[in-house]
Amino acid sequence: MRRSTTTALGLSAVCTVLALTGCASHDASADASAPAHQGGSTPSVSAPLSPTQLNQRLLNESDLGEGYTRKPEAARHNDDVTVIGCPALEKLGGDTATGSGLDFARKAKVSFAYSGSSSSEVSEELYSDSASKLSTGIGKVFDAMLSCPSYQVASGSTVVDMGTEKSAAPDVGDEQWSQLLTFSAGGQRSVVKQTAIRSGDILVVVSGSPGLVDAHLDKALAKVRTAR
Repeated sequence: MRRSTTTALGLSAVCTVLALTGCASHDASADASAPAHQGGSTPSVSAPLSPTQLNQRLLNESDLGEGYTRKPEAARHNDDVTVIGCPALEKLGGDTATGSGLDFARKAKVSFAYSGSSSSEVSEELYSDSASKLSTGIGKVFDAMLSCPSYQVASGSTVVDMGTEKSAAPDVGDEQWSQLLTFSAGGQRSVVKQTAIRSGDILVVVSGSPGLVDAHLDKALAKVRTAR
């Protein structure tokens, strides 16, 4: 059975939900060669935001309210995270495995735990690049993940059974994508929601407990827009 390195979104969710032992940071970069599949305004060309500008647009504890604690960035490990049984995800792996996230010009990320519970977490990722590249790259990743209702992700000696289904995305921003990911491993079962919104040359990806994603997505998008 062929194995290849998994995509950034899938790995991010696995790490967020299960905190896998030896969870790797060698995520696959999204290939930006396919046409966009979502509707939206005509992409415009502009210079990517700087890392400082992106970090200023990330949510913080005061934006979220009481009960949220920022989580330190996970340490990097050498174990590869691989996807098993999903040809579309395998195709995105291989030679693209050297990146640490989606293959966009700029990125920033933050994660929070809610009320000290490891099962109630929310993370935000911001990417900046040309609108066309953001649209194509994220669309291809979501298409690949949704093409396989079930597959497995392995990290070291841990194998996680995964299920993916499309979720309704709010009609905000220029383009929208959303999915529900189900994880089963070691007798544990968790559900993560991932919603991605492209607003001009910024891509906002909010992942975590479905209720927390729904509660804070608008805040994340508003902060991106008002900080311009």
